[in-house]
Amino acid sequence: MDVYKRLEELGIKLVPMAAKNDHFRQGREFGDNLLYMSGVGPEMKDGKFIYIGRVGEEFTVEQGAAVAKSVGITMLSAMHAVIGDLNRVKCIVKVLGFVSSASGFCQQPAVMNGFSDLMVEVFGWDVGSHARSAIGTSILPSNIPVEVEMLVELKE
Repeated sequence: MDVYKRLEELGIKLVPMAAKNDHFRQGREFGDNLLYMSGVGPEMKDGKFIYIGRVGEEFTVEQGAAVAKSVGITMLSAMHAVIGDLNRVKCIVKVLGFVSSASGFCQQPAVMNGFSDLMVEVFGWDVGSHARSAIGTSILPSNIPVEVEMLVELKE
């Protein structure tokens, strides 16, 4: 299956991203065909994040899952910028999701399902399903609601 054809079928457009900036790389290949992607947030418009706030306050669980899906689109865009071809992805190994959570909010896994479901939709179960941790935090950079980092195995 061609990943870009699948993205088109799903109506998903990748957003332009830089593979690195002056301070860090968005992702880095290492070892035998592994790729570490640093934390990315949701989609941006005009240089500003579209989603701001905490889940359990400004966002419901369902809205948080939609934000996590948006983070997935950003992650795919960042991966494309780093490796040049999403068809190189052999397996998404591990996902670590951070959810900016209101006091007492404890449904971080339900929020992260938005990200995980997108990876399976795009890559299929064998490639897109992954091990995952979902962590609640009181605040994330720029007050975004969800941030995700990922470890990926690439094809040789």
